[in-house]
Amino acid sequence: MSRAAFPLSLWHAIRDGYLRLTEPLIDWCVRRGISPNTLTVLGTLSCVVSGVMFGAGWIRLAGWTLGVTAFFDVIDGAVARRSGRSSTFGAFFDSTLDRVADAALFGGLAWFFATSATHGSGWMTAVALVGVSAVQITSYTRAKADALGVDLKGVGMLERPERITLLAAPQAFFGLMLDGWILRGVVLLLAAAAVVTVVQRVHRVARSAP
Repeated sequence: MSRAAFPLSLWHAIRDGYLRLTEPLIDWCVRRGISPNTLTVLGTLSCVVSGVMFGAGWIRLAGWTLGVTAFFDVIDGAVARRSGRSSTFGAFFDSTLDRVADAALFGGLAWFFATSATHGSGWMTAVALVGVSAVQITSYTRAKADALGVDLKGVGMLERPERITLLAAPQAFFGLMLDGWILRGVVLLLAAAAVVTVVQRVHRVARSAP
């Protein structure tokens, strides 16, 4: 295995392991007849709460809250498929609330950098705002390309599960250690990856569309 492929394989192993852990919960939700849309709403509310915590400076608590409740965002689609309750509205509803969740998380981080007495930074506020804008545009490019018949699956540096993982795990374990540079590094990485993803998707459509 090449060195370049190792981090990707490690990420896939972690992701697949997490998905296996959610299997009993998915089965329980199906047996109980829990609506996938209810799970979608709970996942979004969890992200909004985490975003408020980020904004208030409770970085470590926000990371743990987001990490522990991330399963709502993971299992709603699986529950819909297994219970035979997949629908066009459900897919639309899930995609729409995902955008709300992303806005809440990045908005909370932007507020933190704009108002923190010890970690405030104008340029990091700008980076967080670029991140939230670019993340919204990545979703739009995917939806618009699908409507035009161009497949963008797999085009981009970080998909939403990776973004949630990076917003949750480092903050849960490290908080504002190293004078907040771990958090700054995560936000910089997410913003840069989102911008690159937009460019990659535009380039793919430019090559594929007539």
